[in-house]
Amino acid sequence: MTRQYFGTDGIRGEVGKGPITPDFMLKLGWACGRVFSRQAGGEGRCLVIIGKDTRVSGYMFESALEAGLVAAGVDVKLLGPMPTPAVAMMTQTQSADAGIVISASHNPFHDNGIKFFSASGSKLADEVELAIEAELQQDLVTVSSREIGKVLRVVDAAGRYIEFCKSTVPEGFNLRGMRIAVDCANGATYHIAPSVFAELGAEVISLGVQPDGFNINESVGSTDTRALAALVRERQADLGIAFDGDGDRVLFVDGDGELVDGDELIYVIAMHRLVSGTIEAGVVGTLMTNLGMEMALREAGLQLGRARVGDRYVKEMMEAQSWHLGGESSGHIICSDITTTGDGIVAALQVLRAVRDSGESLGKLRSGMSKYPQTMINVRANGKVDLDDYPQVAAAVADVEATLGERGRVLLRPSGTEPVVRVMVEGEDGAEVQRLCEQLAGDVERCLA
Repeated sequence: MTRQYFGTDGIRGEVGKGPITPDFMLKLGWACGRVFSRQAGGEGRCLVIIGKDTRVSGYMFESALEAGLVAAGVDVKLLGPMPTPAVAMMTQTQSADAGIVISASHNPFHDNGIKFFSASGSKLADEVELAIEAELQQDLVTVSSREIGKVLRVVDAAGRYIEFCKSTVPEGFNLRGMRIAVDCANGATYHIAPSVFAELGAEVISLGVQPDGFNINESVGSTDTRALAALVRERQADLGIAFDGDGDRVLFVDGDGELVDGDELIYVIAMHRLVSGTIEAGVVGTLMTNLGMEMALREAGLQLGRARVGDRYVKEMMEAQSWHLGGESSGHIICSDITTTGDGIVAALQVLRAVRDSGESLGKLRSGMSKYPQTMINVRANGKVDLDDYPQVAAAVADVEATLGERGRVLLRPSGTEPVVRVMVEGEDGAEVQRLCEQLAGDVERCLA
């Protein structure tokens, strides 16, 4: 069955345009309720947890999903504004059958979306998403009045998640003496992340903690770290931590205000685990992971597995390899020995453990990895493109790869969301990389014309 609504991470789009509309969310809630109830097997009432970020449209979609779920005979617990990974955690601890997050992550406020978690706190399996899509084609029929679901608001959800985050570091670990700037993107971590670090003893300088429904990710957070960098330099903080709107991604800036991206953070965590003997044979990244990270890991005796872009594919490869650390340069970092999904606060604490245990600054720890210059050019295409149909493209790629040798790489990737082919070249020499990428992009453009 072809997917009509689900993408690589739930359903997302602009508010008011299908499918991100109240009537669709009502039907989606009902369809999910039907599928989750069947999965539960009739053993007691089916329970679904709902959390959201701080977008103004979240109230509207929360109400619509809630109505659809109870119409299908499902009980609901509302968490209010909570980070995406907190919903995954609460789905497990509340023994719920599924969790729903109303969020468009790092997108601006006028977008919104729906993410799902299974009872185990993991992303839904493909067959479950397809079952929901099939149910959406059916007529909505409300259960009898006696079977309508009930709704309860969980009032202490934030406190529970704060305690969970603190439990992911060893007993006795503290951040006393550290001054940390924390940017919550006016998103779902605004009332949680500063408390986690402060309760562990840090002096916290907060930014992006005044959500108004419209300012999520606006000139703050992991999508724009300039304000955080300026704050770190102005207040002479040891480092800065930036979350995205729903808290499943994290980036840092070091004490000089320089950005430390997801690849570098994964490297820092990996090296700390290598010293403590708690890492397996390798780490999972993606096709976009910087070659410098792969080379640095190789020098340390670790492998890098490259998954397709998307956290669900990273998680799949981690499970296949039985490795517990993986993620993306965007800051989506999964520590599967601690959590079931990418968690910005948990990942940040793992980085802070590396800083504290080593006695070194974050800038010093990240210096063990040298990022390779990388250039990407988008080449317009007429609809979907199968590059295997263009042998001339393969020949052009081979020419560039021969020039780069083992100290560089080429990636051609048709976009899954727009009619472009992404041409990426990476290598040691920035000027050469730029020249080769422009050359290859021109070759691809001529072949697709």
